[in-house]
Amino acid sequence: MATPVTSNPPVILPKEGTARVKSVLSGDTLILLGKATNPQRPPPEVLFTFEGLSAPRMMSKTNPVDEPGAFPAREWLRSLVVGKQVRFETRKQGASAGDRVYGWIFIDESGKDSIHLCLECVRQGHATPKALKFGDGDGDVAKKDDVADLVEEEDYERQLVKAYNEAKAAQRGIHAPVPPVRTVKNAGDDFALLSLVQACQKHASQGRITCVVEYVFDGSRFRCQVIDPELKEFQYAHFNLMLAGASCPRLGNPKAEPPTAPEPFAEEARQFVTARLLQRELKISLYGTDKSSSAAVGTIHHPAGNIAVELLKNGLARMTDWTVRMMPTADVPPYRMAENSSKRTLKGIWHSYSPPALSSASTLRGTVVEVVSGDTLLILPDGKDYTSEEVLQKVSLASIRAPRLGLANGSRADEPFAAECKERLRALTIGKPVSIDIHYEREIPLSLENKEKRAFATISVGKHADVSEVLISEGLATTQFHRDGEETSPRYDELRTAEAIAKDAKKGVHKAQDGKDKAPPRNPIDLTDPKKAKAYSGSLMRAGKTKAVVDFVFNGALFKLYVPAENCFIRFAPNYIRCPQPSPSPGSKQGKAAEPFGDEAKRHARLQLLQRNVEIECSGVTTSGIITGSLFVGQGATRRDYTIELLGGGLSKLDQRKVEFGEVPKHLLDCEQKARDGRIGLWSLEAEATSAAPIAANGKVEKIAETTTTIRLSEIRSGNHFFYHVVSNENIKAVEQNMQTFTQKNGTAGAPCDAKVGRYVAALFDDGSGKSWYRAKIIEKKTPGKATVLFIDHGNVATVPIATHLRPLDVTLGPDRFPAVAKEATLALTIVRSLDTDEGLDAARFLQSTCWGRDLKAVVLSVDPETGRQALTIEGNDGETVNANLIELGLARVAKPPVVDALASRMANPATITKLASDLNVSQETARRARVGMWRYGDVGDDDEE
Repeated sequence: MATPVTSNPPVILPKEGTARVKSVLSGDTLILLGKATNPQRPPPEVLFTFEGLSAPRMMSKTNPVDEPGAFPAREWLRSLVVGKQVRFETRKQGASAGDRVYGWIFIDESGKDSIHLCLECVRQGHATPKALKFGDGDGDVAKKDDVADLVEEEDYERQLVKAYNEAKAAQRGIHAPVPPVRTVKNAGDDFALLSLVQACQKHASQGRITCVVEYVFDGSRFRCQVIDPELKEFQYAHFNLMLAGASCPRLGNPKAEPPTAPEPFAEEARQFVTARLLQRELKISLYGTDKSSSAAVGTIHHPAGNIAVELLKNGLARMTDWTVRMMPTADVPPYRMAENSSKRTLKGIWHSYSPPALSSASTLRGTVVEVVSGDTLLILPDGKDYTSEEVLQKVSLASIRAPRLGLANGSRADEPFAAECKERLRALTIGKPVSIDIHYEREIPLSLENKEKRAFATISVGKHADVSEVLISEGLATTQFHRDGEETSPRYDELRTAEAIAKDAKKGVHKAQDGKDKAPPRNPIDLTDPKKAKAYSGSLMRAGKTKAVVDFVFNGALFKLYVPAENCFIRFAPNYIRCPQPSPSPGSKQGKAAEPFGDEAKRHARLQLLQRNVEIECSGVTTSGIITGSLFVGQGATRRDYTIELLGGGLSKLDQRKVEFGEVPKHLLDCEQKARDGRIGLWSLEAEATSAAPIAANGKVEKIAETTTTIRLSEIRSGNHFFYHVVSNENIKAVEQNMQTFTQKNGTAGAPCDAKVGRYVAALFDDGSGKSWYRAKIIEKKTPGKATVLFIDHGNVATVPIATHLRPLDVTLGPDRFPAVAKEATLALTIVRSLDTDEGLDAARFLQSTCWGRDLKAVVLSVDPETGRQALTIEGNDGETVNANLIELGLARVAKPPVVDALASRMANPATITKLASDLNVSQETARRARVGMWRYGDVGDDDEE
């Protein structure tokens, strides 16, 4: 018999000793396992054969049939000694380690005398003596010259002859008239592996068959032999088995070219299962096969527990999703708990494991703004204002797959139940507060070049702890197939249980999988086409109040609605109002320029209406096919007219043509007037446009009240003269976006334009990031071919060539549509010297160091009726005004009483300017006495340059 190759190191045995039996190769040969002396290496092993005995030969690769009595002989010895501690006496062995050892084996049983296995093997008829040194055996007689200890040998031989004669007399084992012969059947060659799996599931008791693990390939793959009497047709069938739910690291192949090294912890996993499973008689449940039907997938039931769970618990395996799906769902939780335990304790293959790093917080609360698909939502986090689309966080449901929606261009149709899944998720979550637990993130490819980092989470809303489970239990989605080692939802097993129940009940997608029962077709009528809209508008108007769902928001007052009762899509706009135009959609090439508060109105509509149930009452249709009428959102006490909501928030205006014709109801007129009076939204722009010239109709100057606002300087002309932006002015962003679009559309080349003084044009300027067009006003024309322009949105002045740096400004970008966002102002009641002097330059530097790049609290006291220049105070760091700081440092002086009186005449509360003048005079007196700044040489005369 050839000596098998082992991975364990060979060893030379002592004369006597103890060892554990690893496996039994035949009725007279076994492998002994010693104690490991090096924890980094496997324990030593020795091939041990009973001295002087011969057992029938077992099958080989070339001969699948055993010699008569060979298999019962091996089974008798296997069942008696495998995994147990035995005593050995070495009778003969080679001089080098690894040679076969011949000797005697003894097994001690509690309360009984030790059993001499060589004698017992002969007594049971499983072996015969090979050579009797003292005669009367079937074998040849050995020469007595070779006998070392004649007494011991002679006594052993007498017992051997006695045992042999007993076996023959009793016709045991190989002495039986017809010794049993085993014929091995190999899966794939002699029978289909799937037929064994089916027989196991149908005929075996409790779905389990009795097998012996004949060989261990690695920690999760085995060679098994069926010895179950219930499956007679598969008796002695050999098949490969993969553990369900767990996969161990693979061993290397030293014979490959080039040789491959084992994966980390592969040898440890193999030793772990070898010590517990090799040549044990165990019950096995079979669930299916791999793709090639070369290996069955199943669970080994050990009396001491589940070997797969133990492997996972010790970090010697990881869960495999594709085999887990074959298992009964109730059996999976212990696997998951064991793997999570080894991850927490960093055992084995998880020694360097760290939980997935998230780019944001792992928990989140917010409101669902949009349901993108059946498993993806847009969330507005609590505590954040919806100021832009970037604020929204896209979150997908962890470990589930919803049917994919089709493409808008029709190149791909919806998968079955895609619309139903999205609709169910919409009904569950839209507009509701949700709790989000983020488990992992993935890079999602949006195109060949662009990727998006997406969070995957468990989302709970209301009484539903996990909306994923709701979708799966109703058959609208399935669980995601994960790769080995991938992060999953902590509730993955609960989701699979829900999926199994839905599958058994043939719900949703599981009902349609056989192709015979598809999802009910929706096929809504598209009435967004003008001709169809006009044709169907009559039936919509006759229907009266109708339920609808807002499918898409074009702007604050134009929507795409789905009308379930008519199974159609329509474009709908509320009556009587007009909303400003929002920014073009990302990627749009022909979008119109954004108007002030256009984006705000659209965001309001998305937040309040998108994908909500609404009620409409159609009253007309436009020439472009837009259905008009009333729109109501909410139910019961929260039901409200959306038109009133927009008008009251200053996000829309009444259509002036309908106002002039008297078509607008009085309550809408009153609502708009209230917003106008409160300078809300769009009406705040009207207030800004008129604030530059507060002249009453009778020609008198209107008196204005002081106003407080937050500003940021955009240009400094001198120590008390500057331009600023109002921080809350939404026009700043709109103007910047529109001018960027203008630059992209027209390039940076100049174009012929009317360069008259006072004209508004587009002027080229480089702010350090590249040339771009900005809105400008021509304030002086110079020769040859140059003009001085004021950039009205920033306040800086430049002299530029007309031919290359000017071009006509689009009508939609003029100051009548977008008032200049940079406002001109001076520090009230302060006079500074010009920048040509040291004091004037110091004053400008002080203003820059104190105020530039910061949000400042300013109080506007007065507006010049001719120039629109404002007089204001700015709050400084020390609680005093910057006006007072400049004067106290001697960098400015207080204006004369006539100037104070002129300002007071334009104020609704003159006492404010009077008190300011008094305070500034106190600061000026302090500077004069300290001889600082302009006062260092004495008093400043009235004719000093101002």
